[in-house]
Amino acid sequence: MDTIDGFLLAAGLGTRMGPLSEALPKPAWTLGGKSLLQWGAEALRAEGFSRLACNAHLHPARLREGAEGVEVFDEPTLLGSAGGLLHARDRVDDALLTWNADALASRVPFAALKAAHLASGADLTWLLLPHPGGPWTRVWLDAERRVHGCGEGPYLFTGAACWSPRALALLPDGPSEVRDLLPRLDHRGFVAESFPWREIGTPEALIEAASDLAPDQEGRVKGCYLHPASDPGPDASSRFTRCVLGPGAKPPLAATDHDAFWFEHLGVQIRLNLRT
Repeated sequence: MDTIDGFLLAAGLGTRMGPLSEALPKPAWTLGGKSLLQWGAEALRAEGFSRLACNAHLHPARLREGAEGVEVFDEPTLLGSAGGLLHARDRVDDALLTWNADALASRVPFAALKAAHLASGADLTWLLLPHPGGPWTRVWLDAERRVHGCGEGPYLFTGAACWSPRALALLPDGPSEVRDLLPRLDHRGFVAESFPWREIGTPEALIEAASDLAPDQEGRVKGCYLHPASDPGPDASSRFTRCVLGPGAKPPLAATDHDAFWFEHLGVQIRLNLRT
């Protein structure tokens, strides 16, 4: 089997995406016509990592549609934040780069992260940024550059990490979480210069990202998100406010709506409240 040098963590329940997870897993939602999974894959390839894989739990077939060039491992039973790497455990040479597939950044210093990881001899190295403010967890580094999270600290964990084969060998068969492995790992933080980073974890974050990054595509109706496979009909800007039109969505031509999620399922147009 081919080795794997980059792994996108893409399995999950999509709970924070609310009704949007009825249609697509979070990493399959698109911005600029490409899935969040492919955004992560392209960031890895840009840094020289091309043997890529991911795990899939919710709607795995839909995730595969946007996973060109990425090997997809089905995960019928969720294996957790660490256990998901069992899929790659026996196929890694010197290090495995990982990325959370619901994070979005076009340039991530994966190569510098790997170099720092190998130079330190650590089991696990996390890529950190100066914290930009906002709701994300703050972490800090001690004198040995070990990462600690306590609600206070100057750094943000980006979702990028580098795992050694030794760390992967410590994974138990079955589900496991990174926090439970940390006492057995020499884990460090590598602080990079700030780069544009965002997490697409909620419908609001998806709508905002569409407006900022794809104003002529998914964000072409102000305050809404339009999937490339949706058909909003004429005068959409005056008919929809704070709506997500998902794959196959084709609301009635006379429809006006707000705070709604539309998508197609088995030939039927489904409308769900965006706010639950």
